[in-house]
Amino acid sequence: MKQAFLKFGKDDSLRRYHPWIFSGAIHHFSKQPEEGEVVEVYAAKQKEDRKGFDFEYIASGHFQIGSIMIRVLTFEHEDIDQDFYERRLASALQMRKAVGLVGREDSTSFRMVHGEGDNLPGLVIDVYKKTAVMQAHSVGMHVDRFVIAKALKNVMGEDLENIFYKSETTLPFKAELGQENGFLLGGSTDDIATENGLKFHVDWLRGQKTGFFVDQRENRSLLQKYSQGRKVLNMFCYTGGFSFYAMRGGAELVHSVDSSQKAIDLTNANVELNFPNDPRHKAYAEDAFKFLDRMEKGAYDLIILDPPAFAKHKDALRNALKGYSRLNQKAFEKIAKGGILFTFSCSQVVTKDNFRTAVFTAAAQARRKVRILHQLHQPADHPINIYHPEGEYLKGLVLYVE
Repeated sequence: MKQAFLKFGKDDSLRRYHPWIFSGAIHHFSKQPEEGEVVEVYAAKQKEDRKGFDFEYIASGHFQIGSIMIRVLTFEHEDIDQDFYERRLASALQMRKAVGLVGREDSTSFRMVHGEGDNLPGLVIDVYKKTAVMQAHSVGMHVDRFVIAKALKNVMGEDLENIFYKSETTLPFKAELGQENGFLLGGSTDDIATENGLKFHVDWLRGQKTGFFVDQRENRSLLQKYSQGRKVLNMFCYTGGFSFYAMRGGAELVHSVDSSQKAIDLTNANVELNFPNDPRHKAYAEDAFKFLDRMEKGAYDLIILDPPAFAKHKDALRNALKGYSRLNQKAFEKIAKGGILFTFSCSQVVTKDNFRTAVFTAAAQARRKVRILHQLHQPADHPINIYHPEGEYLKGLVLYVE
């Protein structure tokens, strides 16, 4: 196994079990590794006579060209093989069982692996009924995809029949891996899953993420409790998750908006699955900002703003915060008196404080009195590694607007 040797003093974060090693921390390699290859990492330790350095093992991880050059898989001397992945996957499954997400008849969807949160950086696995949709966000996890698939099947047994690999849009572009989506196990086309008793189609081939946003499960349930008798606007609806929860909650009407016609078609299909021929729902394929501009003030008294990530890297943070302020200001200006706003950010580089400041700025500019009812976050099957606070990506606020 090839070795990476760190510069002196660049091992502090690893001593605190942070799973990323940046390119600037590396002094040299024993031999240049291939992308996706597992390398051993050695920290520089000054000799007692202060004449030179010794090196001691500190971690092993996947090498990848880029700013984050090594994603740490283990801080112990162990082989990264099928047994390793089976142990990590078994641990991830046990946690989901502990929080009551496995084996439920009313919910057949959950996140099985959440990257660094499950000590498997670069890997995401969502389960829908007996199908697992696997995404690699690093070259290393792509290289190991077949080993991981075997390990996953061994861990889940009869509860798993299909593994669909979907990493065409998540792998580093510069790696030029040319990966296409496809089944690694099985090939079932049964795409209907359930969440809290509601049904939804999962488009794991063309849909965003793994086909459905399972991270909003608890927040959708909360929305349902506030929907009775309200006129609901679901912006950036994607597949309509918030919409059919609002309908079950007794909403007077529900309007879904997304710029993608495919998303609108899927939203309509999901609403029809749960509330066939229900006249309360209408969907619009339209730009969110244009829709908010043209809509009448007071037309809705419950609005959901769940946009895609406005910032995927730190360089885009400033413009992202402006975007969140502008979007929320429009909602504050148009929402009815006594209305409730569910507003979210899924941008990892946007902190809770960043997001709150952007929303508070929007409220002030709209000159509305606003109170916080709830502060929302990602659910238990999207755990945050205590040593990797960057994993807290989903932020949300439920606001009462006078």
